[in-house]
Amino acid sequence: MDVKSKILIIGGTGNIGKYLVEASAKAGHPTFALVRESTISDPKRAAIIESFKSLGVIFLHGDLHNHQQLVNAIKQVDIVISAVGGDLAAHQVKIIEAIKEAGNIKRFLPSEFGVDADRANAVEPAASLNRTKVEIRRAIEAEGIPYTYLVSNGFAGYLNYILNNFGDSFSASPPRDKIVILGDGNPKVVFTKEEDIAAYTIKAADDPRTLNKSAYITPPANTMSYNEIVSLWEKKIGKTLEKIYVPGDEVLKKIQEASMPLKLLLSLAYTFFVKGEIANFEIKASFGMEATELYLDVKYTTLDEYLSQFVSN
Repeated sequence: MDVKSKILIIGGTGNIGKYLVEASAKAGHPTFALVRESTISDPKRAAIIESFKSLGVIFLHGDLHNHQQLVNAIKQVDIVISAVGGDLAAHQVKIIEAIKEAGNIKRFLPSEFGVDADRANAVEPAASLNRTKVEIRRAIEAEGIPYTYLVSNGFAGYLNYILNNFGDSFSASPPRDKIVILGDGNPKVVFTKEEDIAAYTIKAADDPRTLNKSAYITPPANTMSYNEIVSLWEKKIGKTLEKIYVPGDEVLKKIQEASMPLKLLLSLAYTFFVKGEIANFEIKASFGMEATELYLDVKYTTLDEYLSQFVSN
């Protein structure tokens, strides 16, 4: 019987982190989560902490800014996955330093979980976040640390929010009368359910085929234009929606006028929906692999299936 790699997840109680911890544990990996002591006792985190405990997750007390705690945690595992938020992306240099000192890590997956930072031409403030991710990539490579860059593209969990014009109307389901479409709605975009992203990530983390390459999550059934997503929703509710198209220059103006975090979300949306910077290049074996082709045993949720949950709302 193969011995499963030990996986440490940093940022495991966060947005994507909690799915990674669960996927790792359910895949049979000895799973470790780096958490602050204050997080363990935080009532707001009680449910997720109990969930982790039930899965046999091992908690290691530590902090991104405590070098020795990081080194001590990293020495106990084989693989490190970072799921820290964008505001902490630059601080991953501290993880790199700790991995270098520990000297035992077989693979490091920095916090990517978005577009390919090396290939997407974003506008500010998304451009700054991409630059930070690129800097982290180059730092990993310069230190000779084995890596996999996980390019998840869009999270399906944000899709309803996006379809509702970024929270202009808070709704339990996508619109049923009129819908705002950024740009002409034709560029291809990719959205995948967070649980599926986590499952592919854990598979890729320990796969020799993805060593020192990018793993792209671009499920064929989830790769479609915004217009196609809207059409899919219209078919489900049996109704044609009024469509309001917002030209790219108007989206740029809205980005300038918005405050954070909407400013960041709109800049990402411009990159996705107007510029089409997700599915506009061929994934070549020299730099990457496509996860749904590698891991046929992962049965991902299609966008058709995902949207079905909102029909009765």
